[in-house]
Parts: sequence; C-alpha cells; structure tokens
Amino acid sequence: MMQSSTPRLVVAVLLVLVWATTSLDAQPDAVAAGQPDTPATDPQLAEDLWGFDDDEDAVETWGTLLRDQARDLALLVAFAALTLVSFFRKSVRLKYVTLVAAVVYLGFAKSQLISVVNVYGLVTGNLPIFRYSLAWYLFAGFTVVTTVLWGRLYCGRVCAFGALTQLLDLIVPARWRVELPVWLEQRAARVKYGLLAATMLYFLVTADIAVYRYVEPFWMFSRRATTGMWVGLGVLLVATVFVRNLYCRFLCPVGAALGLLSKLTVFRIKRWSECTSCKICEKTCEWGAIRGPEIVMTECVRCDDCERLYMDTAKCPHWIILRRSTATSKRPAASVG
Repeated sequence: MMQSSTPRLVVAVLLVLVWATTSLDAQPDAVAAGQPDTPATDPQLAEDLWGFDDDEDAVETWGTLLRDQARDLALLVAFAALTLVSFFRKSVRLKYVTLVAAVVYLGFAKSQLISVVNVYGLVTGNLPIFRYSLAWYLFAGFTVVTTVLWGRLYCGRVCAFGALTQLLDLIVPARWRVELPVWLEQRAARVKYGLLAATMLYFLVTADIAVYRYVEPFWMFSRRATTGMWVGLGVLLVATVFVRNLYCRFLCPVGAALGLLSKLTVFRIKRWSECTSCKICEKTCEWGAIRGPEIVMTECVRCDDCERLYMDTAKCPHWIILRRSTATSKRPAASVG
C-alpha cells in the first residue's frame, strides 16, 4: 500500500513534466533562442525573413547539435535516473511516480517508445541518423543495457503503455480481476513471440512498416488512428480491466524481443533454498514469471514484488524458519538427572 503522501508526489511530478516539455515550445522562437524581439517593421528582418544569409554562414558542429538537443537529453537523463533510483530502492511509491512520469513524458509529451519498427530497423540497418537523434539513441541504449543487466526493466517501468495499464491496478477493484489457469497463461505467453516472428517476416518481405499500428497500440499517445483502430484499442483496454496487463503479457512483440534479449541478463533475482517449496511469490507475481523455484526471465519485468517479499522478515518463510532455528539453538540443553 502506498503512503498517503504519494498522490501529492505524483501530482507534483506530473506538473513538473508538463511544464518542462511544453514551456519552451510555447515561447516565440526568438525568445526561446535567447534573442531579443525584433519589430516586424525592421527592414533587416524583411530582407532576411527566410534566414538565407544565416544559412550560408552556418556551420554544423557537435556543439550546435548538442545545444539543439540539450533539453531532450536532459529530460531523458532525469527520467532514466528516476527509473534506476526507484528500481534499486524497491520503493512502491517511487515506482508509481516513475509510471506516471512514463505516461506523461514518454507517452503524451514525446510519444517516444521502443517499437517493433525499431527492431526491424536494427535488423535491416535502417536506423535514425545518429547526430540528429541523440536522445533516441540514448533511450534505445538505456533499454538494451538495462535489459542485459537486469531484465525487462523497460517493460516494467519505462514503456508508457505498460505504465498506463499498471496504473489501472490502482483504480480497478481486485474482485473484477480474472486469474487465468496456469496452463492457459503459459501458453498465451507464447503468442507474443508468434506475433514478433510474423511481423518481422512481413517487414522483411514487404518493407511496409505501417502494419505496426495493428500489432502495437502505442499510436494512442499521438492520437492518430482510424475509428476502427480506436474501437480496437477500447476493446483491448476493457479486456485489460479483467485480465491484468493483457497486452504486455501476451501480445506485445517488443516485450517478446526484450524477453529474448533478457536471456543474457547478468544480475538475476536472488532466491532462498525455501523457494523450492514456498508458493508465496508465485501467487503474488502478476506477470506469471515465477514457476516454482524458477523465475522465468523472459516473462519477468522486474516489478519488485517478489524481491520485496524476499527481504520481508515478517512474511518470507526463510526468515521465519531462520528465527525459529536460531531460537531453538539458543535454548539451554535439558539437564540429565
């Protein structure tokens, strides 16, 4: 349960992000560039209305490129820092603050998410021009590095759509949820890998990237779609009310790609010896990533739930058994008459 101060913190983060991503855009170009206003009647302005003279003398350098992209880079670094702090502190409150930031900043403000189109671009070498897309490469690099180090951290905290569906858990009553049978959940989890393979094959054969809109609902943040696609999204979100994280768990091709990459994960979740028989974490996991003593890294999104239980001395059987054995060992031996 989050602390009572969490709603205020969430609102504060939301307001800061909205201000940071819109304040400069709302200013005139001259003001945003730090230049004084020039009267519209200035003859020099009339002669150089299209900036031809400036273009002739302009020299593109890494300094100008960095300056032009500085705000996007700074905001992305701040968001990445928030993500990592919330992850390492295992704080429920910071986790939800990060999810709100992902929806507001990466979702609606920037419409910047890793897409299956990017996976296709990586395979074919059709990637954005580096010097003009520094923030995108930083974002993609952060996603790949964190996945290799810790697993699908992107899916659990960074993806705006995944964050939106996780925030539904704060609103939807638990009694509305439908828990799928384990056999069905495990088989349904394979569907996203089939969608990834089918989509990649279609890309390679046709080079038509427009199909991504029919396998990913991320376009919702840019609000550009047909009526039929909006209806489909509505159906998906309604289904998500009853089956938690439906799209992320069973249908997302990006999640499938990151799941395959997570097979390389270096730092895996620790387990106690008692985990071979205990089912507490398995029942707690909302992603179907725990199967007996095994944590399936291809499905795990590092939500922290099992890791908090791992260290909970009041709930985890490991600590309870340890306390009992310690207390027993400290008892004095019975005297022999």
